[in-house]
Amino acid sequence: MQQGHGSSGIRSNRIKPLIITVILWGLVLVSALAVVASTHATRQRLHQLEVLRKEAAQLQVAWGQYLLERSAWGAYSRIEREAVDKLQMQVPEGDNLIMVKP
Repeated sequence: MQQGHGSSGIRSNRIKPLIITVILWGLVLVSALAVVASTHATRQRLHQLEVLRKEAAQLQVAWGQYLLERSAWGAYSRIEREAVDKLQMQVPEGDNLIMVKP
């Protein structure tokens, strides 16, 4: 009887470290998967950031072009307004237009 009881004590002594080892390996595996998921999420966000930076640069270029165009059109409208107000000029009608050929 003592041998049977003693051998179960030896088995339980061997099983406890095995369970702890399996649990620790499981935690290491979960930790590794969390690192992979975190790295993947970070790379996705960095990609999104680069896409947004490119879009911002394109919008800056478009804004600059818009400002130039607005400035150009503003100059024409200002000239027309000055011609009408100060010089009493008017835009000619279709039958008052004269085409000059070289």
